[in-house]
Amino acid sequence: MPNTKSAIKRTRNTERKQKVNRAIKSRIGTLERNFKELVKEGKKEEATTALRTVASAYDKAAKKGVLHRNKANNKKSRLTKLANGLS
Repeated sequence: MPNTKSAIKRTRNTERKQKVNRAIKSRIGTLERNFKELVKEGKKEEATTALRTVASAYDKAAKKGVLHRNKANNKKSRLTKLANGLS
């Protein structure tokens, strides 16, 4: 239990940021899952569109500090390799 006024504010702020970060990560997971399903089904056009959306979401998360920049780049790279395997 925080004792000082500033600690109470920090706790409130941390909880707020935690909810936002969790929502962003959840959205990325959903987008990635949808992309992988499209790849599995062999739908090249839809998968390419989904890849663009997932890559954009990873970039935004890295920009906001939700994910590390290198992790986002590694994920995008692996997903792109998956998409290129459809050719």
